[in-house]
Order: sequence, then structure tokens, then C-alpha cells
Amino acid sequence: MMNNNNSSTPPATCDPDRSNCGAVRHNLSSPPLVSHLAQTINALDLAAEQLCVHRDFQAAFDTCQGGLDSLTLVSIEQDDSRNGELKAGLCIIGIQALAELNRWQYALTWILKHYDCPEKIPAKIMQLCIFLYTKVGDQDALLEASRLWIHCPSNRTLAEFGSVAELYLAHVLVPLRHMEEAREFILGEVGNVAFTEVQRQTALDFLEEKEHQILEPPPSPSHDPETTELTTTPQGAVINTLKAMLRFLHAKLSTVGVKSFPLRKVFLAIVLLYIVFVRMDPALPSAFLWISKLLQLLKPHT
Repeated sequence: MMNNNNSSTPPATCDPDRSNCGAVRHNLSSPPLVSHLAQTINALDLAAEQLCVHRDFQAAFDTCQGGLDSLTLVSIEQDDSRNGELKAGLCIIGIQALAELNRWQYALTWILKHYDCPEKIPAKIMQLCIFLYTKVGDQDALLEASRLWIHCPSNRTLAEFGSVAELYLAHVLVPLRHMEEAREFILGEVGNVAFTEVQRQTALDFLEEKEHQILEPPPSPSHDPETTELTTTPQGAVINTLKAMLRFLHAKLSTVGVKSFPLRKVFLAIVLLYIVFVRMDPALPSAFLWISKLLQLLKPHT
């Protein structure tokens, strides 16, 4: 058997003195880190366009997920503040896409998959989560995560800490009626860091007012059962709104005259009122078209 030690071919080992050897080996084993960063930046731009311009919320969420996957391929040594901003930007767009898809209940779980624990969530994302879960009335789902975030000592040095503390107090603790915890929060160490003396007093006044409202609810404006039912149920609110709009329509007819406002337009206006206020929420973007048509009908011809 021949001995290959005398072969003229050099052994396939790397000389530690050759500075480019590690780079060559890295390029052979994985794509350059800059390509992953470029993919993440492109994903952020594309996701923003899909969300705001095309309003393709599922595509925007999928793009955010892909961008976050690309970002995880960047080595720990390259994980600087720029990567943190890209990650936060993708997560913010992803949360908004989930909210538009009516999948808001998965937002916090999805964020924790990328930040491991609540304490590491950036302040701007925690603020957005508090706003989101407050809007849907499910602050209880966010209570533990926000509590861990607000009591984490490393977060107290953040510039946005005071803003998160205000939201946590006003939109999480107080609506959930954790009044004693809220008072301890204001007067304790965390409140001392988050608030100035004036802000602490304002927070205490706010808390006292909310406690008073809980103990003594405001009296009903009317004791008539029929009137109470009309004003407290969603159907009653719609009826009251329709009455107000019909009164406005009657005033408009009196102003422009019957001849310049034919009965056909009156009928169309009533139909549009029904569509906007009974069949859909007037705050939704889809109601804008019908509201515009209604306003066009109410304009007198010159």
C-alpha cells in the first residue's frame, strides 16, 4: 500500500496564519450575513406596502414572518441595534396585520416566540399590545406579561418606560379593578421611577375617581323602562341615531325645498341611512362609500 505522506499535494488543512482562511470556509458553509440583512430590509419595506397600500393583511403577516426568519440567520455577533430595529418593525407590522385579520388573540403569543420572554419585548411593542388588547377589551390576557415587563429592573432605564407605566396603570390595572395593586404601583419603587411627583399625585387622583365610580355608579338619566331599554341596548342606540338623522333630513328638506329635493332622493337617503347605521358599523372603512353617497344626495343642486 502506497504511503501518501510523500505526495506533492498539500494536506487539506487550514493554516491559522492565513487571515482569509476563515472567510473562505464561512463562504462555503453559509451565505454572507449581508444577504440576510438585505432580505430583512426588503421584507420590511414589502410588508409595509402590503399592509398600507394593498391592504393584503395575510401577505403582510407572511412577509413579516419570512423577514424574521431571515433575521435569525444573522449571527449573534452581528445582532446590533440595527437588527433590533428591523425586528421590532417587522413585529409591529405583523401585530397590525393580525389585528386586521381579526386574529388579535394570537398577537402576544406570536411576539413571545420572537422575544422569548415578556421582559425582552421592546417598549414600543408593549405599548402597541396594551392598545390592542384594550381596544378588544381583553386586558386580562396581557396582565401577566405587562406586569413582568413593568417590574423588570432593566426596562426602567428606557426612555419609554414612563409611557408604558401610564398605559399599564390606566388601561390594564384600573379596568381590571386591581385597585390595591395600582395604588402600590404608584406609591412604590416602580412608580417612583416612572412618574414625577406631580404625575404620581395625578395618578392617585385618577385612581380615587375610578374607585368612587365603582362604589357609586352614576344614576340613570331616566327611570322609564321603555326609554332605558332604547338607550342601553344596541338596537336602541341605532334607533336613536336614526331618529337624529331623520330629524336632520327633515330640516334639510325644509331648507332646500321640496322641488329641489324630490321624493325619490328622500327614499334613497332613508335606504342609505338604514345600510350605514343598521346593517354595518359606520366607523368601518366599508361604510365610507355609503356615507359619501348619502352626503351627495343631501347636497342641493345649484
